[in-house]
Amino acid sequence: MTVGTEDTRLVVLRGNSASGKSSVAAGVRDRFGRGLALVGQDNLRRIVLRERDRPGAANIGLIDLTARYALDAGYHVVVEGILYADRYGEMLAQLRADHRGPTHAYYLHVPFEQTLARHATKPIANEVGEPQLRDWYRSLDLLPGGIETVIGADSTLTETVDRIMLDTGLAGLPALEC
Repeated sequence: MTVGTEDTRLVVLRGNSASGKSSVAAGVRDRFGRGLALVGQDNLRRIVLRERDRPGAANIGLIDLTARYALDAGYHVVVEGILYADRYGEMLAQLRADHRGPTHAYYLHVPFEQTLARHATKPIANEVGEPQLRDWYRSLDLLPGGIETVIGADSTLTETVDRIMLDTGLAGLPALEC
């Protein structure tokens, strides 16, 4: 089932906890303006459904449906989250295959030591400790087929947002009047 139009952009941002996904997604959205939907795994999984991240969980389908709905409504879409390849890969592959417009996928790679340092600055730092972060961490958990561009921890937030805006063509598109 096709989704979106030839003009809609689908951007997938993946990476471990504290890799900068949410900040990059917010930066892309702020830079683009109206007409870009942000589909955040944490929001749908933890806030909307209040569910744990596990294989076959309901949030996988909700992320898919939300992204498809927004694309069909003419929005560009950024899907962001840890989105483990073994749990979300099939859904992301089908969404990519069904999308009529350009799709770009990025993996933000941050070494575990930097993950710990970044995590210490987050509001949930007291709730989630090093053992849990170590359990969640998967180094270069890439989707099959070499479809993701890996962006390292040496890329600043501004550089990463600039790159994604240019790579995806969002930089040259007008914001929508939604």
